[in-house]
Amino acid sequence: MKQWTNWSNVSTNRKIFSAAVVIASLTFGAKLVSTAKELAVAASFGTGDAIEAFLVAFIVPSLAVAIISGSFNAAFIPTYVQVREQEGTDSAQRLLSNVLAWSALLLATATIGIVIAAPYYLPWLASGFSSEKLLETRRLLYLLSPIVIITGINTIWSAVLNADEEFALVALTPALTPFVVMTCLVIARGWGIIALTLGTVLGLVLEAGIICKALIRKQISPWPRWNEADAHLKQVLGQYLPMISGAFILASTSLINQAMAAMLGLGSVAVLNYGNRLIAVPISIGTTALGTAVIPYFSVMVAKNDWPGIRHTLRRYSLLIFGGAVPLTVALIVGSEPLVRLVYQRGAFTAEDTHLVAQVLALFALQIPFYVANIMMVRLISAMLANHILLIANIVMVLLSVSLNYLLIQRLGIAGIALSSSCVYLVTFFLLHFAWSRLSNNR
Repeated sequence: MKQWTNWSNVSTNRKIFSAAVVIASLTFGAKLVSTAKELAVAASFGTGDAIEAFLVAFIVPSLAVAIISGSFNAAFIPTYVQVREQEGTDSAQRLLSNVLAWSALLLATATIGIVIAAPYYLPWLASGFSSEKLLETRRLLYLLSPIVIITGINTIWSAVLNADEEFALVALTPALTPFVVMTCLVIARGWGIIALTLGTVLGLVLEAGIICKALIRKQISPWPRWNEADAHLKQVLGQYLPMISGAFILASTSLINQAMAAMLGLGSVAVLNYGNRLIAVPISIGTTALGTAVIPYFSVMVAKNDWPGIRHTLRRYSLLIFGGAVPLTVALIVGSEPLVRLVYQRGAFTAEDTHLVAQVLALFALQIPFYVANIMMVRLISAMLANHILLIANIVMVLLSVSLNYLLIQRLGIAGIALSSSCVYLVTFFLLHFAWSRLSNNR
């Protein structure tokens, strides 16, 4: 361990690599637990009405978290690191407390809005659902609505721990929720989909509690507090506006995908989600590890104007990403049907379901190299406080996604949405790389 620490401290690239290895290893362990949960869910609910109602109910709360807290992180962490490096921990704590207060207000407002507006947007989002299935979806949405505040605040807490290079705990805690879900499915078997819903909420509460305790142990206050708005908070809010606009636009892509899948008939939403969940395992390991590891170091290098170091890191990790992701993509495409059969085909999940999900998985797999590389580009552009570029990229993604969905669904059915997503990430990668090149040449 000491030799590994000595080796990793030699350069920034090695620090990033070391952090990414730690995060990837622990994230992989958490994903194994999550995969076991998916097996239990697939065996219990298959592609039936209950799981489709849950998946649609989960969409809006999870997107609200991604839009509000995810955008706050992208706008906040680079400034937080720069303030901590240049002005000390007291100024950084004051900024954190302000950001938590703003985020809590937005999350609470979003939660109320999600609940009140549910009767109006759910019929559009689940246009292919029967009235009974739509009513069940709304009931599950109400039960899931607290996760907006819980997960939203926990996202910011986790980002602060990562910025302090406490990567291990943040990478490991996501294993709690799938573990709690599986426990609930066993203990409360007779509750059906309610067991999955309550297990999800309880697991996220436990995750937040552990992260909160870790911050307190590091003498970082995790509580929102209103302080006088200073230049740093104004800088965060200035970056936040284009970020939340871009995230909102990007979130509409997922909503459109789900809504178009719901129009294709019974089981289509579940098929799309099962295929996406399998591809999310390698993607989330790569993006969580790399994205989490690079942003503190990118932020420090930007604060020090170390542009040669940034270019070197970008080249090195681009090669690593494509060198590792391309063989994985080929393997997932070739082995899509055996993998789906091994993971899902039992209980209520049939051989016909396996064939459909395998098609979706194979086409989703094409996005892996570009998706992971995009995360690195997004973190770099965000560290440079150039989030207006991400807003433009998100607009392009939505327009392209809608157009390709419409064209490809007519030829491939539900699998067309998967191919559309992969094409969108390919185009976005080249767009972000071009934007970075232009931006860096002006530095």
